Amino acid sequence: MTTITIRPEDEALPPSPVEEANGAARTLPMLHAYIPMMTASALATAGRIGLFEALAGGAREVRSLAGTLGISVDGAERIVDFLVAAGFLRRAGIYVANGDAATRWFTSHGMVDYSTGLAWSSYAWGILDDLPAALAEGKPRQLLWDRMAAQPEMGTGFSRYMASFAQHLAPDIVAAVTLPDRPLTLLDLGGSHGHHAITFCHAYPQMKAVIVDLESALTDTQARIEREGLADRITLRPSDLRHPNWGEGYDIALYLSVAHNMSPAENRANFRHLARATKPDGVLILHDYPRETTPALFETAFRLTLLTETGTRTYSYAELGNYLEAAGFLDHHLDVLDPAEKGALITARKRPAPAPR
Repeated sequence: MTTITIRPEDEALPPSPVEEANGAARTLPMLHAYIPMMTASALATAGRIGLFEALAGGAREVRSLAGTLGISVDGAERIVDFLVAAGFLRRAGIYVANGDAATRWFTSHGMVDYSTGLAWSSYAWGILDDLPAALAEGKPRQLLWDRMAAQPEMGTGFSRYMASFAQHLAPDIVAAVTLPDRPLTLLDLGGSHGHHAITFCHAYPQMKAVIVDLESALTDTQARIEREGLADRITLRPSDLRHPNWGEGYDIALYLSVAHNMSPAENRANFRHLARATKPDGVLILHDYPRETTPALFETAFRLTLLTETGTRTYSYAELGNYLEAAGFLDHHLDVLDPAEKGALITARKRPAPAPR
């Protein structure tokens, strides 16, 4: 028989969030799995079929909405009623409308259209089927990049989601640094969607940029660059970041949401390559989710997701700072974004050239 000893200090441990909810509301324990599961599935489906965008112009009859979406009236009634109960839609009789949060985050009429993220969740949901195997083996059954190569529509969906996040993040990135008004060159590593390079080139009319990412992640990028009238200033270079062929002489480099997709050795190598690729006094901007500043529930969920997708992990600011310093990037500092789940920016400068004697 196994004996479990509870130390005196253990008796004072606070209740977990689940225990707290059960004690306060007498919630059935299984609802903590069932309701989030149904919410995630309903939102992912709403993103795939364009439900929130179909309501972006205002309230509509449910029957008319069903016709627009190409679904049954009964199906429309059921998903509408669930999303009303979940707080994303509002309903009055036969009419339904987006709630404020749905308009703000999941339509083209809002601040950022994250319906692309909802659609991506349909792919992520399937990947999470492999979580038991990933837990057992300590690595993904199949790397995310290999999945994308086998299913190009998955790579396109991920790139579109990242483009939405880039739209949300871009103002913070551009505000993180002040650059001189002269011809400049920018290296955007892992910049699949092109949004960051496009934003910088609009902010700095004399800038030219190179975007490096996997070919499967660049399917929509050239067309987006051409729509922005920047085809003569932004170049695509399909490549695996782990096999650097980036050129050199850059004034600024972006390493945005890349670190958590790389192993410690790969990050150290990439920072050394970035030090060679950038000019003395060149600027490096890194975006990621440092453990010191990222809320625990999001950070641990993200780390569990990475186990099924890439087999990598998140890093602390101390770790990333050490990697940067070892590569020759100095004076790095951390800016936590709002909300903190949006991540943080680390800005650093390459060691200047030695003064002539």
